[in-house]
Amino acid sequence: MTGTTGPTGTRAGASPPAVPAVRLPRRRGTELVLIVLAVLLSVYGYCEVGLAANGSVPPDAAGYGAGLGVLALVAHGAIRFRAPYADPLLLPIGVLLNGLGLVLIYRLDLETPNDQAAPTQLVWSTCGVALFIAVVVLVRDHRVFQRYAYLSAVAALALMIVPIFFPAVNGARIWIRIHGFSIQPGEFAKVLLAIFFATYLAANRNALSYTGRKIWRLQLPTMRVFAPILVFWLISVGALVLERDLGTSLLFFGIFIVMLYVATGRGSWIAIGTILAAGGAVVVGALEPHVNSRVHDWLHPFASIDAGQGPGQLAQSLFAFAAGGMLGAGLGAGHSILIGFATKSDFILATAGEELGLVGLTAIFLLYGLLVERGYRAGLALRDPFGRLLAIGLASIVALQVFVIAGGVMGLIPLTGMAMPFLAQGGSSVVTNWIIVALLVRLSDSARSQLVPDDGTEALR
Repeated sequence: MTGTTGPTGTRAGASPPAVPAVRLPRRRGTELVLIVLAVLLSVYGYCEVGLAANGSVPPDAAGYGAGLGVLALVAHGAIRFRAPYADPLLLPIGVLLNGLGLVLIYRLDLETPNDQAAPTQLVWSTCGVALFIAVVVLVRDHRVFQRYAYLSAVAALALMIVPIFFPAVNGARIWIRIHGFSIQPGEFAKVLLAIFFATYLAANRNALSYTGRKIWRLQLPTMRVFAPILVFWLISVGALVLERDLGTSLLFFGIFIVMLYVATGRGSWIAIGTILAAGGAVVVGALEPHVNSRVHDWLHPFASIDAGQGPGQLAQSLFAFAAGGMLGAGLGAGHSILIGFATKSDFILATAGEELGLVGLTAIFLLYGLLVERGYRAGLALRDPFGRLLAIGLASIVALQVFVIAGGVMGLIPLTGMAMPFLAQGGSSVVTNWIIVALLVRLSDSARSQLVPDDGTEALR
């Protein structure tokens, strides 16, 4: 018995024809063009600083451009060889932000002849790109990290605890300093915790979503599942108390809550996390003098001026943003050095705001936003829960860190003392952020190399 023919030419009751599968375009040529543009923009900024400060192009501008270009091209070659389907925007964004950070640090070095940070930052950037290449080349499948989830958690806790035994730096115990060498272990701990969180939540997402009691509109899980959440909340509060570092505590717990929400799809976790984080911050802020002083400075940024003691760091930062206006004073023509010792680290965004203006600052935030968006896009495209959570967790690290730092220097939230990704002085920070970009490259390659139907949907990616 033959079936009847439908209006589309297919037989009624017959299965639709199979849609051929294709791979997405590699777009390595697009990546190469964007890398060249990023390097040229960085060299242009370097030359503009020299012209503004000394009236001439820096003599080592060609060497700076060649060094940055070689690093970027070698990283591009690693992607072309090992991750040909990776997102073409991730590496160029990292190169441009890192290059701009080197320009801003060099610009501030001109004001502090006895404290030259740009050469050291260039060395750390080279180490970061080298680790980027190592991750892209050696890690063939992101799921291998699942085997080391609990080892990652133990290592992260160790990295968080060790700085407690070293002297405080600017009031916070987040550094290890030995014979002039310093490292910030918490920067590496956040990546290890993201791996552990992704593994734990991927394995327990159903229990977190559908078990336990429901109180009003909040779905509470069983204590067996909820216990690790309380443990990490206590750890984050403990880090805040012992290290006197508000930023690290907010970042660690914020990452976990974001990933928990993504794993379960329940908004109640956002409410629970906000309540726990706010409660811990209020209690510690009231009891810990260093955190309390930062809260006081945030609430009263001009108190020192009223007392006749001159503007503090936050007040000078706000003045710098105001002086920048819409288009800025121009690279090398600002006065953000008045902020003080943290100009090249915590407050480097104020230099960008004063010398590049609102337009330049918006462009920087758009670069960060695009980097986070591409990480989220890779996560949504991945089919395995672990990879999806890991991609979103890594992208959220960048998003939360930018929010916490930008909010602090702009007076929206208390200062935290963290480093702006890629821009600020700090070897631990720039190395860690290059590792994050490398992992996102690997995850996006896994996502985009999956076979997709040739029905036009690939254009949406």
